[in-house]
Amino acid sequence: MTGASVAVPTAPTAREVTAGARATYAVFAGLGLAGSTWSSRLPQVRTQLRLDPAALGLLLLTIAVGGVIVLPLSGPVVTRIGPRRAVTAVALIVSASLGVIALGYTFSTSLLVAGLFLLGAATGFWDVAMTVHAASVERQLGRPVMPRFFAAFSLGTVAGAAVGVLMITLQVPVGIHVAAAAAVIAGAIPAAARHFLPEHAARRSAAPPKVKVSRPGLGAWREPRTVVVGLVALAFAVAEGAGSNWVSVSVIDRHHVTATIGTLAYASFLAALTAGRWLGPAVLERFGRVTVLRTAASSATAGVAVFALGPSTGMAFAGTLLWGLGAALGFPISMSAGADEPARAAGRVSVITSIGYCGFVSGPPLIGFLGNQTTIGHALLVIAILMALSAVIAGATRRSPDERTQTGSDTQARTTVM
Repeated sequence: MTGASVAVPTAPTAREVTAGARATYAVFAGLGLAGSTWSSRLPQVRTQLRLDPAALGLLLLTIAVGGVIVLPLSGPVVTRIGPRRAVTAVALIVSASLGVIALGYTFSTSLLVAGLFLLGAATGFWDVAMTVHAASVERQLGRPVMPRFFAAFSLGTVAGAAVGVLMITLQVPVGIHVAAAAAVIAGAIPAAARHFLPEHAARRSAAPPKVKVSRPGLGAWREPRTVVVGLVALAFAVAEGAGSNWVSVSVIDRHHVTATIGTLAYASFLAALTAGRWLGPAVLERFGRVTVLRTAASSATAGVAVFALGPSTGMAFAGTLLWGLGAALGFPISMSAGADEPARAAGRVSVITSIGYCGFVSGPPLIGFLGNQTTIGHALLVIAILMALSAVIAGATRRSPDERTQTGSDTQARTTVM
């Protein structure tokens, strides 16, 4: 056909990009709040249900099963309905799952397990949807800001842990605490998602003109680089997930401190994670992805060793800081690496998130099973092995010359928006 005019979507305005970035920060923070609300009350859940490390690991495995089942479907669905509608829907599902968890803790273990399964499925989907949108915003800004979005996630976890400390101190029942968090998420996240980049702008960012868009299906699973980047994400996700779920319990058991002190150790881990992510863009611009990842792996290894083997509570706190700083950048760098080529970002981010998410949700139960055979402290040393392996394969995250050229031309004019 000739003579037909085709409307070309306009680029988002600076105001739309700024609003989209702020909304992305809020959505990342909301997911962090949802996860840490549950994790901050884990010692009370363990006591209430009389769980040993292996049984607690099985309970955490329920979250893993939910995430693993849903994640392979997330890329195609997010591409079809868009990040805005996807985040809105899954935020409501997460809120509902926390409500079920609150009821289950109070009335029925079976209901608690069902709530955890739903939480794992919904948070995994939420992770993919918000990361795809974050990649679009990052591309519009033209700077490596992905770690700062994950810093917002970590800030949400810090806030959730701090509220958890307060709730424990005030002896607020777990069910009431979790239900209140569910209500906050149900109201705040859909409101924030309304300010995401316009759908036409997100599609334009994800698929530049003259670039053929591959359908997000199994294709990305056959790309060696994508799978290797996913393994990097998995290693760092195990380090982060193990810290989030086992720091408080391990400090309480090894050093015989109160639940409040244990939750403060958890909060210190999250604070270090947040700081590392907030400072990440400046470090990445100066040293590059590969050097930063290898340095981070060394820091996480040292932190876990100090935490697991140190004889005092003070050394445990010092270990959590090194551990948190080291774990901070692995997952966001992997997400950025998956989104280097805009036309294939959704499919690749879905694959990398799927692999990495297995580390978040299967790492904690693995530590539980190993801890039941030895101690939680010794079981955590498996993280050092994973960090060494991640350092070896970190080169896969390096941006290819073709992708640098492709993305640079689209973002050069917008580097000062934020």
